[in-house]
Amino acid sequence: MRPSVRVRIGLILLVLSLYPLSLAARPFVLVLSQDDLKDVPTTPADSDDLSSSDSQPEWDEFGDSDSKPDHQLDPGSWRPIFEPDSSAAAANPVDGEMAGYYEVVGKMLSAVTIGEIRLMEEAAAEIEAVAAEKGNPHAQSLLGFLFGMGQMRDMSKSKAFLYHHFAAQGGSLQSKMTLAYTYSRQDMYDKAVKLYAELAEVAVNSFLISKDSPVIEPVRIHNGAEENKDALRKFKGEDDEDFQILEYQAQKGNAAAMYKIGLFYYFGLRGLRRDYVKALSWFSRAVEKGEPRSMELLGEIYARGAGVERNYTKALKWLTLASRQQLFSAYNGMGYLYVKGYGVEKKNYTKVCPPLVFSRRYFCHSSISGVYCVPIFEVHVVAFVDILGCFCFYLAVAYAFGDLLPTRAILCQAKEYFEKAAENDEPGGHYNLGVMFLKGIGVKRDIRLACQYFIVAANAGQPKAFYQLAKMFHTGVGLKKNLPMATALYKLVAERGPWSSLSRWALESYLKGDVGKAFLLYSRMAEMGYEIAQSNAAWILDKYGERSMCVGESGFCGDAERHQRAHALWWQASEQGNEHAALLIGDAYYYGRGTERDYERAAEAYMHAKSQSNAQAMFNLGYMHEHGQGLPLDLHLAKRYYDQALEVDSTAKLPVTLALTSLWVRKNYGDSFMVDMIDSLPEVYPNVEAWVENVIMEEGNATILTLFVCLLTVLYLRERQRRNVGAAGEVAIVPQQPNEQDIIPLAN
Repeated sequence: MRPSVRVRIGLILLVLSLYPLSLAARPFVLVLSQDDLKDVPTTPADSDDLSSSDSQPEWDEFGDSDSKPDHQLDPGSWRPIFEPDSSAAAANPVDGEMAGYYEVVGKMLSAVTIGEIRLMEEAAAEIEAVAAEKGNPHAQSLLGFLFGMGQMRDMSKSKAFLYHHFAAQGGSLQSKMTLAYTYSRQDMYDKAVKLYAELAEVAVNSFLISKDSPVIEPVRIHNGAEENKDALRKFKGEDDEDFQILEYQAQKGNAAAMYKIGLFYYFGLRGLRRDYVKALSWFSRAVEKGEPRSMELLGEIYARGAGVERNYTKALKWLTLASRQQLFSAYNGMGYLYVKGYGVEKKNYTKVCPPLVFSRRYFCHSSISGVYCVPIFEVHVVAFVDILGCFCFYLAVAYAFGDLLPTRAILCQAKEYFEKAAENDEPGGHYNLGVMFLKGIGVKRDIRLACQYFIVAANAGQPKAFYQLAKMFHTGVGLKKNLPMATALYKLVAERGPWSSLSRWALESYLKGDVGKAFLLYSRMAEMGYEIAQSNAAWILDKYGERSMCVGESGFCGDAERHQRAHALWWQASEQGNEHAALLIGDAYYYGRGTERDYERAAEAYMHAKSQSNAQAMFNLGYMHEHGQGLPLDLHLAKRYYDQALEVDSTAKLPVTLALTSLWVRKNYGDSFMVDMIDSLPEVYPNVEAWVENVIMEEGNATILTLFVCLLTVLYLRERQRRNVGAAGEVAIVPQQPNEQDIIPLAN
């Protein structure tokens, strides 16, 4: 490899990371080494693999702008149940068989809401009948979920896998998600990567033209052990006070507020249902005041035909206006329209005498419609004099299939737009340039350069770039073949598919107080491999107990069964990088909650959380080293872990100080009663805590205790005031010292 190429590749060895999923879960991180960016062919003639991959239709990333609605991309979606008034549901009524399926699902969800076990079991039996008698794949998928989670059916992983297998063959994409996640957990990447590749392609088809994908915002309903109230407050939709203030500002003519409200409706953010009509209305009002971001989204709306009749001419008009306002992301939409030839007039430019420009690589000529360039080795210049005596140059382009100059010129213009976006750090520009070089669209094909563009775009969080890199790892085109890496990247993209709407419905149910329905929906997503859903479902089990509507083999789940199920969900979340879940897994093994006590496995879980810089896990490891529980007795290592915990989290100063004091006492007075007293504190603390909760915190006792404390406080303050007054009096009345001359001697 040439040194210059090595330097260039070395500069783009970037760390790829998707948007952080939450505060508790670490982002996915991908590090590319020099081995990954090995010498690869840059043209299809150099490799048979490239030729075969080039024939695959899914490599055409500049597909039509028609994006199918979610209910078509995800057959069997529960949208008709949760959003019956949506335009998609009204325009596509369900048939007889699916109507029966939705009726049974609605019955099950209603039973979960009211907490009636008998109705739940009846609904589960009807679902089983629909799956067995009619062979409905979506009923089979739901039945596989019930067996897999042990809800209303005896837990059976084998039956769950069997039902999901048949459902996936019948076209259930949610079952394919479940199977792909199951295969990936078992390191069966050859099977997982095929399923995730198909699902990721469906997700990409739902993405927008110039913006990122319409992501359903993932919301973690808990922050550690407590409810995440700050995050939940922002997802109350039109009932949110902040949204009402924003709407008031928009009504008063604030263009930025108009844009934000339109954005919320367009993407379905902040707890609002997606509404293209309202979004179009707010964007139209905003552009009247010159708001550039609304211009860009109006162009996208007209290009997609979202809530309005598709009109590529208007789309190009609004995108062009937005670009003139220095909104560089609009260049991506403009380039897309030029690549597809939508809204671009293909005139007969041979009737014009354009100015000619020569460069080292291209021969270009300009007109009022743009700059047109062709490779110089493909151009023959012919000169002649027309009837007016005007000496003009005409271009005779030699193409194997007779392509016309305007087509090539339009692609050149598209490349120029993408370059403008990329020069201004727009991830979409880097991605689109990567596609052009990958496919050889208007440029000489260069796989290595395409890979570099995709890396930069993925580093900025562009989801389509993750998809392209996943395909490169999958096929070995441009990157060394790596199925585990391809599986992980495909999964990131697939989780943005239309089935992620379950997250929004689960959150809406939780905010309405329907904890049972929220738990059921989060459990459905947890089975499909969503880490946030796994932690949310586990937290609901721990927090709400029987209100979670966890139904076991005989009625509602007991405490032990709930702890066991929560333990399984936390474990799955910890495998995907959730440090809080790893910490809870360690606590479960340490205290024997939902499983047998095992200090060694607790230490392993704490080490996993410690690797993600969790201060609590570091403190726990120090404690275990101090007492020799699951780890060797080592006071020096214990002190090191305590110090690390304080370095990571400054709020841990008090417990770390107490722990270091305990270490000092243990080191200097190892055989004294003080060590025995310190070791007995963990056994005494639960008893004290229970006494406080059962005696002091009882309503009547708490009231009496509060009054007693208030009385003592008043008496103390009055006594302190009396003493201060007395002290002030003593200072004020100072006896005058007699003068020596005034002293009268006493008589003997």
